[in-house]
Amino acid sequence: MKIGIASDHRGLFLKTKLIKYLIKKKYEVIDYGTNSKESVDYPQFGFRLGEAVVTKEVDFGIAVCGSGIGISIACNKVEGVRCAKVDQPKEAIATRKDNDANILALNGSMPVFKALDIVDAFFKTNFSNEPRHQRRINQIHAYEKEKNKVETKEEIEPKEEQQPVSYEDFIEVEVTREGTEDER
Repeated sequence: MKIGIASDHRGLFLKTKLIKYLIKKKYEVIDYGTNSKESVDYPQFGFRLGEAVVTKEVDFGIAVCGSGIGISIACNKVEGVRCAKVDQPKEAIATRKDNDANILALNGSMPVFKALDIVDAFFKTNFSNEPRHQRRINQIHAYEKEKNKVETKEEIEPKEEQQPVSYEDFIEVEVTREGTEDER
């Protein structure tokens, strides 16, 4: 399996540890930067990694920045990327099994042992192929295609004025919790 990995300066330490670990586990690893402690902007590295994943240059990606959030947002701007910012092995399993995530985003300051557990869980888990999960992924993909097909609708048609919502609009709404957690 070929893994792409990218970070900003705040994720460099963890990225370096992950590269050594992945190579030891016999993964082929491609480093998309940064390789400097100097301050850099994470979007360029997230975009590079995202492009590598969607063009099949690599099978999966790992993105690391100070919080893991910024670089995950950047990765997700690349059409076809399903990047999940993960803090626990259980989340890594869920995002692979249910969302077929193709990039794992991590917080650069998390303990290395925790990151290794998350990475192992992510790569050991396959997509479930359950129809409900595939249907949801297809909906996301269709939305991406539609948004990228033409100019934004704001450029074509004027945006309809949004009406403010007040608390009173929801007073009569009954809140219930239906279904099991697995059905949501």
